[in-house]
Amino acid sequence: MTQEAKPGEVFLIDKPYGWTSFQAVKKVKWMRMAKKCGHAGTLDPLATGLLVICTERSTKKINDIQAAEKEYVAEITLGATTPSYDMETEVDQHFPTEHITKALIEETLHQFRGTIMQRPPLFSAIKVDGKRAYTLARGGVEHELAERPVIIHEIEIVQFEAPLLTLRFVCGKGTYIRSLAFDIGKALNSGGYLSGLRRTRIGEYKVSDAIAPESVQNLREQGNLSK
Repeated sequence: MTQEAKPGEVFLIDKPYGWTSFQAVKKVKWMRMAKKCGHAGTLDPLATGLLVICTERSTKKINDIQAAEKEYVAEITLGATTPSYDMETEVDQHFPTEHITKALIEETLHQFRGTIMQRPPLFSAIKVDGKRAYTLARGGVEHELAERPVIIHEIEIVQFEAPLLTLRFVCGKGTYIRSLAFDIGKALNSGGYLSGLRRTRIGEYKVSDAIAPESVQNLREQGNLSK
């Protein structure tokens, strides 16, 4: 039996691969019988990890949570690109990787730390003339998104075994990790696309404290972070 939602609950969900953020919100809303429910930062269906979901009065916290820095672990496949910068679309170009070493990667990553200008992916939710950019891209409509400043606080090499490069990022609001994958590949005189992504932290909230969407009903017994 579902329990009536208490005012101001904040749920930490470990979003599964293939789920949309909306699906996770809908699950929490139904299980907690909440009238108001929303998430603090979208995760793409192909990404996993921390999704902060707020119900009732806690939805007032969403903007503040969204503004907090975020941490991701990203797997980048070097030597190829895709139109969507991730695995939503097929590889469209191949590039050499024989020249790429860990030392070259370390040197290249310096230019991506701090405040940088980033062009969002064409397959993104940004609106262009009232339509989502991904809708235009999937329909073959040509369009271009303007560069915007984003802040990259930290980048760390977790593992490199060509052609796979795993990086840990700590970044500010509005950063597209897919664009970083593409741009880093290009800066290495090769190509790159995002082949795996996991969000591990948003501000004070950590994925280690999160649970699966199906477990929301039993959060009281599992020690949820309600505020």
